[in-house]
Amino acid sequence: MLARVQCRRNAGLCKPAADMARPSLYITRPGPVRVFGVGDWVSTGTSLSSDGLDARRRRLLFRCWHRGIREMDLVLGRFADAQIGSLNDIELDEIDRWLGVPDQQIFAWVNGMEPVPAEYDTPLFLRLRNFNLKGAV
Repeated sequence: MLARVQCRRNAGLCKPAADMARPSLYITRPGPVRVFGVGDWVSTGTSLSSDGLDARRRRLLFRCWHRGIREMDLVLGRFADAQIGSLNDIELDEIDRWLGVPDQQIFAWVNGMEPVPAEYDTPLFLRLRNFNLKGAV
């Protein structure tokens, strides 16, 4: 049975003593996320500053880090962080095309669970797979 906190004003609005416990007793903070092919724990979110990038590259970088499922944020976001500055316009078009494909589909292709269709089986997609499976480009 919960005891009520003694209050003079607004006696009906007082919270039970159990609700007054320290928040650290029942709130756990999330830890780092382990990504496939990476030896150490990695933090999530971009580490690349968008300063110096043109508007298109900034938009693609943002969209790569905000896919919908966290696994795809890590797959495409980490790759974009490492490569976005050196990609040419044709490769940027290809990344833009990837962003129209459902997350689960790209995730299956990158992990080798499903074969990559011919229209997406390009040297850039191979770089994406190698980057995420081996941790390097």
